[in-house]
Amino acid sequence: MKRTIRQVFHSGKFATGFAIFMSILLIVMIYPRIVPDPPLAIIGQGTFFPPGIYASVYDSLFSAHYTLDLDDAAANRIASKLSDKDRLAIKEWLVAAKIPESEIDIENTAKLLEQWVNNFDPAKKISGMTNARRNYFIRLNNSLKGLLSTEGAQTIINKETGQPGEMGVIAQTDYVNIKEVANVRVLPLGTDNFGRDVLTELVAATRVSLLIGFVAGLVATFIGLVLGLLSGYVGGFTDDVITFITNLFTVIPSFILLILISFSIGQEQRGAFTIAVVIGFTTWVWTARAVRAQVFSLRNRDHVNLSKLSGHSVAHIIVRDILPYIASYVIMALILQISSAILLEAALSIIGLGPRTTEVPTLGLMMNWAMIYQAHILGKWWAYVPVILTIALISFSLNLMNTGLDHVFNPALRD
Repeated sequence: MKRTIRQVFHSGKFATGFAIFMSILLIVMIYPRIVPDPPLAIIGQGTFFPPGIYASVYDSLFSAHYTLDLDDAAANRIASKLSDKDRLAIKEWLVAAKIPESEIDIENTAKLLEQWVNNFDPAKKISGMTNARRNYFIRLNNSLKGLLSTEGAQTIINKETGQPGEMGVIAQTDYVNIKEVANVRVLPLGTDNFGRDVLTELVAATRVSLLIGFVAGLVATFIGLVLGLLSGYVGGFTDDVITFITNLFTVIPSFILLILISFSIGQEQRGAFTIAVVIGFTTWVWTARAVRAQVFSLRNRDHVNLSKLSGHSVAHIIVRDILPYIASYVIMALILQISSAILLEAALSIIGLGPRTTEVPTLGLMMNWAMIYQAHILGKWWAYVPVILTIALISFSLNLMNTGLDHVFNPALRD
């Protein structure tokens, strides 16, 4: 046993896959202890906040202010507020407002903003422009106010005393040390369409999806193993019945069957465990067929015939004389079933037939929410790219582990 385990971990592919998978498991277990926030808690009054560090503006006013003379401060402020997309949008409006295109220079920030201020009218109706586009220009106009100003901002909180009710001015050279701001929240992956922390949600979703994968994999492997052992060893009428059932499930695509069962269960009854069991009951077929083929090659071996002559029961022969010889194959089948179940849950949730959305997040549900709220169209990559990478990483690690095991236990593949 020790020698076998040593061989397994000497396989580069298995060791790499195992390291990736265990890293994911450790993150899933440790992160909730560091950040115990509910994964579905709404922390942002808005949608798709970009990744970054968020500091309370109110608390920043009461923090100590420091004067820094940075030459590129104004340029950085303009760059953060006036992107290339915004410059092209300003040009679009100015052209629609009959400003000659030859007079518009999107690289000349001062001139461009001057033209914008002098010509933009939120009440002006331009032919062919939708209300959504008009509202975009209004929001853009609000964000650009005072962009080139060199004067400070007036506030009723005095930066010297920190007391409200006293008129004060916050200069553009005033800075705060973010470590001294009372309320700071780091959002490495921003928020989703509901204003929820994507990273916290992703960790919880990964945990639930892995649980679904393990439960579904165990159910499918157990059913396939039992039916495959009985069919392959007992044979006869038992084999005919099990083969008929297996062929019946083979003819009906498992995903179609999964969709029908999930839809018939109903949203309220579709918990994560229920979905896992349903996936397990619809994906055991190929395991049963493969185990049956393995058992056929073993049932006439000398040690099995000797056990028969010794008067041992069918159950004893299957458990003691056949199962140990296919144990490695069963483990590989379990790994593939887990990977397949995670992918099936994701596919099922994307079309709206996964676990109920008010209970727990899953990787598939996160993809579903991102798709419904058009994150891929709006360019909000943080709402779906980390989910895709997580699914790919889990599937890659499990398949790498399976390939490594195959090289260890299959003599034909050894160098």
